Amino acid sequence: MAVRIIIGLITLLAIVEGLAPDAIGSGIVALLLVILGLVYGAMAIDAEDATAYLVVTLAVGGAAAMDVLSHIHAVGAHLDAILDQASVALYAGVVSILVVRVLNRLKG
Repeated sequence: MAVRIIIGLITLLAIVEGLAPDAIGSGIVALLLVILGLVYGAMAIDAEDATAYLVVTLAVGGAAAMDVLSHIHAVGAHLDAILDQASVALYAGVVSILVVRVLNRLKG
């Protein structure tokens, strides 16, 4: 249940920040996205078998970096902005997977 709430918050914050940048404070939404991404990566992803998550993260990050959705007229730029924010949370999850994996290696 907590994972679903985190995903919902990430989605909501990505949409808000993508459609109305800096509508909420200065950098607060980006910080929240990073924190939620870190928590999601630690809670929901198995650090020893994170291949699917890492592939999706690379694909979303690549699509966001190349602005592929901007080719859709009228709404593409907005969709790209939302995708940029979602990729922030995904990359933060990668960091927490790295930390958990290193800790697992040090323990045993």
